[in-house]
Amino acid sequence: MITASPSIRLSSPSSDWRELWRDAITDPAELLRSVGLGDRTDLLPADDAGFALRVPRGFVARMRHGDPADPLLLQVLPQRVEHDHVEGFTTDAVGDMAAKAGQGLLHKYDGRALLIASGSCAVNCRYCFRRHFPYGEEIAAAGQWREALSRVREDPSIRELILSGGDPLALATGKLEELSRGLADLPYVTRLRIHTRLPVVLPERIDAPFLAWLDAVPVQKVVVLHANHANELDADVDAACARLRDAGAILLNQSVLLRGINDDADALADLSERLFAAGVLPYYLHQLDRVQGTAHFEVEDARALALLDALRARLPGYLVPRLVREMAGDASKRPL
Repeated sequence: MITASPSIRLSSPSSDWRELWRDAITDPAELLRSVGLGDRTDLLPADDAGFALRVPRGFVARMRHGDPADPLLLQVLPQRVEHDHVEGFTTDAVGDMAAKAGQGLLHKYDGRALLIASGSCAVNCRYCFRRHFPYGEEIAAAGQWREALSRVREDPSIRELILSGGDPLALATGKLEELSRGLADLPYVTRLRIHTRLPVVLPERIDAPFLAWLDAVPVQKVVVLHANHANELDADVDAACARLRDAGAILLNQSVLLRGINDDADALADLSERLFAAGVLPYYLHQLDRVQGTAHFEVEDARALALLDALRARLPGYLVPRLVREMAGDASKRPL
């Protein structure tokens, strides 16, 4: 099996998440060299289809060397098929822009409002449903969150705030503190939900200042992680999850069903078991959002339902995620 050259640096000695973020791999050729595939530049497109590569070195270190079909590599490596225009795949498959209710504020579902906290991610997943989102114009954290929180203040039916992005943990902890101070003026908001991939791809982000902030947040806290394959989880991720739980967070996971990555009963069962071992409950298994550039990841509904039946036959019910699809205009996720 091909192995990486000793000169390839897969990790950094730093434990500062900001330095590790800046040190992420952004060159597709370097990524291939890092996983022992330096001679496979034939895998790469002429350009990145307007969606740049970014992947932390610690996440790259979990990839199988010499394997062009590694399930972690395929989630982040730009591919030629992203340039294909496939009927039914659009730039806003889930109707985000129609749900805009303020700067960086989306209001799709009763009782919940979603804040686009940041446009940045530590890893750019090639299947991302917001890969075409106009983040430059729609960041809720701008201006100390004033406009977004003002709109929430006008609607006392909102009981839960959801931080999404990008990744909300891309923000400095001080920026998150601005938000929690704003919660003091929203007594009817009783829950803060954070959707983040950072504890999985950059677990160093779950540091002492962040944990102090999370512990002090005066409402219930739910952290929804995003892992698609058991190989994404290692001892560092386990430790980050433990720290989140100690700070009072309930941990859930949402995955995306992806062709060639986890569309296999063994892979999905292993993921559920591995998540639970880390103290995380499997929550959603999403059918792919039909965003332009992602069609090669799509799994047919019939196969998705067969996989769900296989999981029900081999796992306890609490380890079987809900298979859902998000449809623009629906009042909730649509179960399959």
